[in-house]
Amino acid sequence: MDAYLLEWLNLLGRWVHLITGIAWIGASFYFVWLDAHLHAPRDRAEGERLDLAGEVWSVHGGGFYRAQKFRVAPPELPEPLHWFKWEAYGTWLSGMFMLVLVYWLGAKVYLVDPQVADLSPGAAVVIAAAFLVGGWLVYDALCRSRLGANEPVLAALLLAGCAAAAWALCKLFSGRGAFIHFGAMLGTIMAANVFFVIIPGQKDLVRAKAEGRAPDPIHGVRGKQRSVHNTYFTLPVLFTMISNHYASLTNHRHAWLALVAMAVAGATIRLWFVLRHRGHSKPALLAVGGAAIAGTFVLASPASAPAPQAGAKAPDLAQVAPIVVQRCAGCHAAQPTYPGFASPPKNVVLDSPEAIVRQAQAIHQQTVVARAMPIGNLTQITDAERATIDAWYRAGAPR
Repeated sequence: MDAYLLEWLNLLGRWVHLITGIAWIGASFYFVWLDAHLHAPRDRAEGERLDLAGEVWSVHGGGFYRAQKFRVAPPELPEPLHWFKWEAYGTWLSGMFMLVLVYWLGAKVYLVDPQVADLSPGAAVVIAAAFLVGGWLVYDALCRSRLGANEPVLAALLLAGCAAAAWALCKLFSGRGAFIHFGAMLGTIMAANVFFVIIPGQKDLVRAKAEGRAPDPIHGVRGKQRSVHNTYFTLPVLFTMISNHYASLTNHRHAWLALVAMAVAGATIRLWFVLRHRGHSKPALLAVGGAAIAGTFVLASPASAPAPQAGAKAPDLAQVAPIVVQRCAGCHAAQPTYPGFASPPKNVVLDSPEAIVRQAQAIHQQTVVARAMPIGNLTQITDAERATIDAWYRAGAPR
């Protein structure tokens, strides 16, 4: 595929994914807030007549709003009846578009890391797809089992399953590939919850009202459970979406543990917000989330470099520049020569001595500290070459 076309598909795909994601998460957060702030109707007679579960008064954008929730359904179904589903479907479809475009079609660059597992691009894509499908099947089976009725037990099992998936992904793929597929697995579960559970249950409720029969209560129970799970998955998924910018986490030797810790932090912080909406402050949840983030910070802290030998002369730019040009400039050049790149990633250009000096800190961070570049070590940079860059940078990046 033409590199310029690929770049534009990437741009538009990310834009659509961001827009639909904001719409889905915004609607989800709003309805969680709405449910938590329901109060008994001010007009008790109306509340009893309509069988209202509660109502919320709010002000926004220069106007007043009154939202009412029925225990089951209104006496007559209104037209139009608005459904909240395409936000979820659009987010998942655009996310899958990006996953296929970047990580599956570009598996050799972004998904496979021979230093982690010697997989062919085709095998890596099949395994990645299996994680998405398998994650949903295992999750759905657990929720539908007798264990699914016991939320603490179910939460413990889901945490264990997510930890196992994070460990396996980090043992199979590149760090950034593992993190994004962990998020894609959770995102697939969230979208599947909407498609297979929540929306079918709502459709049955509408049909039951139209047919004058009592709706099956299991749909309400399952829909509520899956909706709650979705809101707790949201922050972990958002974390994985931005994680590829932070190689100190994705390329750490215990990356899976960092991934689990940050997912726990996101879920517990979101739980704190949900409970706070209901008037229950649980500072212990914030403490757990903060401890998980702090623990990850300590875990991923770079190790101290060994002190240089006494009398050893630091490498100069003449020794470092050929390494950077040979190992990095295939992608990081004004006109990249590596297939699939129409422009240098993040506009970082390393094809001249002056540019190398300007980017000395970034080069050191990515090639030595995080060891994230060259990506997948496609250009086979050696440990000796990384050590040369390290010594040069620590000496003040001399020319």
